[in-house]
Amino acid sequence: MKITNKKIASKKSSVAWLQRQAADPYVARAQKEGYRARAAYKLIEMNEKFKFLRNGQIVVDLGAAPGSWSQYIARMYPKSKIFAMDLLEISPIVGVETYQGDFTSDDALRWLEEKLGLAPDEMGNGTADVIVSDMAPNTVGHKKTDHIRQMVLLEYAFDFALRALKPGGTFVCKSFTGGTTQDLLKQIKEKFDVVHHIKPPSSRKDSVEMFIVAMGFRG
Repeated sequence: MKITNKKIASKKSSVAWLQRQAADPYVARAQKEGYRARAAYKLIEMNEKFKFLRNGQIVVDLGAAPGSWSQYIARMYPKSKIFAMDLLEISPIVGVETYQGDFTSDDALRWLEEKLGLAPDEMGNGTADVIVSDMAPNTVGHKKTDHIRQMVLLEYAFDFALRALKPGGTFVCKSFTGGTTQDLLKQIKEKFDVVHHIKPPSSRKDSVEMFIVAMGFRG
């Protein structure tokens, strides 16, 4: 791959990223199959393995931009209601309602509460069948700091799942490898019948990301 932009070409990290993208079979597959990002295949692989998505569900997609997870759900399960949220703008997807904002803010939570028909701060009356989260912080390159920041997002998503999921629901979220993950995994296992901590094949081998797939919410 020849890089003609001189500013990009002068940065070794940019060159390495572009070369990796060009050689990545998942990038090529995403382009061929019309997905906005290779990340779609992480959800596809997890769903093919654990079969937690079905037609007619209410699904919340957190950290959704550019929208490949919502794309897949809307494409394969067109009778489902999908609510997608991210700090970044999400271009329109047929069958998906989107919100641009910070998931941890009051405004964003109010939007989700209204869409899901949830009473503020009330537990035990969830309406969502599936909550998926590919949220990740802007990394700083310090492993411990990046892990802590990811865990904060994961805890926010887990707390929301406890309020928003209906009994029997599924929670899928990104985590990073690290010691504190085990503590949260223990909490999740107390609330779900089956919990898996996996790295999908499409997740790059040099990435520290893992995914938690928790099924059978006990309410």
